[in-house]
Amino acid sequence: MSPKEVIAQWVVLFNKNDADKLADLYHSDAINHQVANQAIEGKAAIREMFLDEFRTAKMICLPENIFEDGEWAILEWKDPLGLRGCGFFQVVNGKIKFQRGYWDKLSFLRMHKLPIPTE
Repeated sequence: MSPKEVIAQWVVLFNKNDADKLADLYHSDAINHQVANQAIEGKAAIREMFLDEFRTAKMICLPENIFEDGEWAILEWKDPLGLRGCGFFQVVNGKIKFQRGYWDKLSFLRMHKLPIPTE
């Protein structure tokens, strides 16, 4: 699959809250760095991250644009509550090797009525 096709599949699986199949889209030593959080390394840890996130809040990814440039795909997204962000995915041999996401964590926490850290 091309990077754009991998990310289109990623969106479908994310919206199904399917952490197992999402993790299958990643290389075993992949890195997922959502800049609002610590980087997560390894397919198993990425799976656990998704399981935790799906337990914490109902999340929907509505793609606005998916761009492709070589082995990179860029996903510009929004959610039904108005949060917006973008993700950069390096796809090597049909699997995500590196992901970096940009979004407003404070807005996310407020929208989902989750605790706001004091530090």
